[in-house]
Formats: sequence, C-alpha cells, structure tokens
Amino acid sequence: MKKNIIALLCCFFTTIAAMAQDNSLQVMTFNIRYNNPGDSINAWPNRADKVASQILYHQPAVLGVQEALWGQMQDLSRALPQYKFVGAGRDDGDKKGEFSAIFYDTARMQLLDSKTFWLSETPEVIGSKGWDAAICRIVTYARFRDRKSRREFYHFNTHFDHIGKVARRESAKLLLQKVNEIAGSTPAIITGDFNAKPQDEPIRVIVDAQNPLHLKDAKALSKTPHYGPHSTFNSFKAHEIGDQPIDYIFLKGKWEVWQHACITQTWKGLFASDHFAQVAKLTFAR
Repeated sequence: MKKNIIALLCCFFTTIAAMAQDNSLQVMTFNIRYNNPGDSINAWPNRADKVASQILYHQPAVLGVQEALWGQMQDLSRALPQYKFVGAGRDDGDKKGEFSAIFYDTARMQLLDSKTFWLSETPEVIGSKGWDAAICRIVTYARFRDRKSRREFYHFNTHFDHIGKVARRESAKLLLQKVNEIAGSTPAIITGDFNAKPQDEPIRVIVDAQNPLHLKDAKALSKTPHYGPHSTFNSFKAHEIGDQPIDYIFLKGKWEVWQHACITQTWKGLFASDHFAQVAKLTFAR
C-alpha cells in the first residue's frame, strides 16, 4: 500500500510539473554583432540567415537582441514574420545607432507598453552618455500579457558599455533602480550583454542578495543543469573564449527555471555571431 501511495504521489507531481511546462516561456538573449563589412566572411550578409534560423528553431516568446543596426532589425523582421519588435536606436531614439530591442512572438505575447531609457545620469535624455562610458547605452523595456497564462510581466533588455568601468557599475545600479520603479511587484526578465563576468563589480551589484532590489541569474536557478559552455563569447574564433559569461538572463520576482543553455551551433565552423545566444525555459511560479 505504501509503495502504491508513493508511486501515485510521484505520478501526481510529475503531471503537475509537465502541466506547468506547457505554459512555459522560452526566453533568449542574443548579441548579434553589428553589421561591420570589415568582418569579411563573418559580415552580417553571411550571418543573417544563421541568426534567424536559431531564433526560429528555439522559438522564444521574447528575445532581447544587442548591437542590431536598423538594417539588421529590418532583415530580422522580414525573416521572422510571427515576431514584432520594440526599441529605438541609441543615438537618436529613432533609427540611428545600435538597438537593444525586444522581439516578441505576436501569437503568444500581447504588448501592453514599451519605452527606452539611457544609461546615464539623465536617463530620459535621448543620446545621453553616462559616467566614463565610451558611447551612449540604453535599456529598452516592454510590458507583456501572456495570451496563454494571462499573466503579465516586464522584459528589460540592455547592453552595458565595453570601456567604462564606472559606467558599468553605475549602469548596474540604475538598472536595478529602474526595474524596481517600473515593474514594481510585477515579475520581470532582464536580458543583455553586460560586458562583465560574474566576479566583476557590475554583476556583483546586480545579484547582491543584501540588496532588496537584486536580481537572480536564471542559470543558477535552472532545475536542469546548464547546457553548453559557460563562456558566451567567441570573437569568431574556432571556439568559445574563456569559461565565463558576459551575456545573462536575470530574473525579478517568482519564476521557475526549467532549462538554461548556451547555443553554440556552427555552419562549417562559422558562428551566427561573435556571441552565443542564451536561452532559458521559464514558467511563472505558482
């Protein structure tokens, strides 16, 4: 009798877990590398289909891209007809400069609101450059309603400066402040290229459990061990560089993380980008 009860309980919890995953959200972050003709064989015209194919295969409900220029945004829009995007060029708040845009699956996501702010002392000033940053940097965010679960959440997507150490630290602080201010008690997903490794100050600021505004790394929460290398950068070399990430999926609020992976697909040794896409399978915690 006892064995039968245990078996029934195991079956019950397995069924509950499977039902939860039926409502899962696939989330992706992907620095697609800006369209630089100097990249030769790795230039964007030779990679556009590879980037699109990875997105189509992994079917993210929401996707944060970094370094995308307006032409690349148009290319992806044509290649991903089920997706729309929100975002703005960082230089003029329109089409000039790189986007940290959010693509979303229109069959699954209902867009409720979106906006872009700048990582600077004056975040509402278009094109403002903060602290010791080499160039202006942005955060694009959107509020969505999941058509399947009817739950709402925010998605923030960003790309921290590659030069300014002070800028990265202060950007981390501003990001936490803005996520709290904008999302409040609503769950949030935060994706991006943070140009920082886990032990670096910006990431330590973001995940500092002593700070009530801190975020959690989806990889650390995954119920299934992380799949793929930990490094997220390849520089178009033969394999990943180092063994630590600079691209992340962070979370605020109550989420369940079922899977987390670093996607390293190649085509005859050529990568889709100089960064690897990161994907996570999430559900709203009950």
